Amino acid sequence: MTWWERWGFNTFHVIVTGTGIVYSYMKYAMTTDDPFAVVNHPWQSATLSVHILAAPLFVAFFGMLFRSHSFRKLRSQKPANRRSGWTSLLSFTVMALSGYLIQVATTPALITLFIWIHVAASAVFVIGYGVHLVNGWRITPRRANATASRMP
Repeated sequence: MTWWERWGFNTFHVIVTGTGIVYSYMKYAMTTDDPFAVVNHPWQSATLSVHILAAPLFVAFFGMLFRSHSFRKLRSQKPANRRSGWTSLLSFTVMALSGYLIQVATTPALITLFIWIHVAASAVFVIGYGVHLVNGWRITPRRANATASRMP
């Protein structure tokens, strides 16, 4: 995987996660004093818009990483960091699919169901991917030592 694939994926991961958490807080934890208000916070609609616009780019970067990293690791005989990788892969799939289904569902019961699935899968992905990053960092040879050993 290239540096820009990793950087792009992690950047959109932060954007989508951040806007998802902030939007959820605004929608479900805040209340407004205005009885005629449609939203609880003036930035609620913009936050949802950023979340929905960044998500397809996040999915595109995931596809690039799947091709250059995940697929290669799945075919490898080395099982290092595979459990958190599988957790990330499966939860991302459920998260992305439920996110799209929220937008096309037509009944309130289905929308609510897909929101719960989306939030649960997102939480599993954020935790699983965080563990995957930490484990990957721990098992990867330290670049600082490799750089220091090359110096005269």
